[in-house]
Amino acid sequence: MLGLRRNVRIETERMTLRLPQHGDFAAWSGLRSRSADFLQAWEPVWSPEHLTRRAFTNRVAWSSRAVGDGSAMPLLLIRRDDKALVGAITLDNIRRGPAQAGTLGYWVGQPYARKGYMREAILAVTHYAFTTLDLSRIEAACLPENAASRGVLEKCGFKYEGVAQSYLQIAGRWRNHVLYANLRGDRRGRTDVG
Repeated sequence: MLGLRRNVRIETERMTLRLPQHGDFAAWSGLRSRSADFLQAWEPVWSPEHLTRRAFTNRVAWSSRAVGDGSAMPLLLIRRDDKALVGAITLDNIRRGPAQAGTLGYWVGQPYARKGYMREAILAVTHYAFTTLDLSRIEAACLPENAASRGVLEKCGFKYEGVAQSYLQIAGRWRNHVLYANLRGDRRGRTDVG
């Protein structure tokens, strides 16, 4: 599998998207901690070690390995004007060969929600995936009741494809997810949203 460039940096209008670094620990753990109530309804249950330095060190190491082996591209969203950490976006499960696809996951800290940061990040990562990584399909999934996530995906050109039963454990329960995809050179037109 062809690895990605080790120093992935994507510039958007207001942000730099880059790999996590050890020096990001305080900003990352602080934002995740302050946003816990906002995030935990949409995420797998956090382990007791989730916000520890050790867990973050492991995250940084995994990020470097994943980029190196071409399996994922985990990026932090850093606002340029004040260097604030806004959230994160990961293009994961990158598959080559006949699939040429990847899966998008993301989160934004509560203070930065509904300000267009995630839309900016999704558009930039999707463009990078199609043009630089030569992927053909980007997939994303979210809980059916997550109107904000569904809305941002739709605004970024992702189209509804269906429902995956018991797709992921979220907040300790197996949950159905709605599936979206964005295709390079998409000619599907609008699809009905379920």
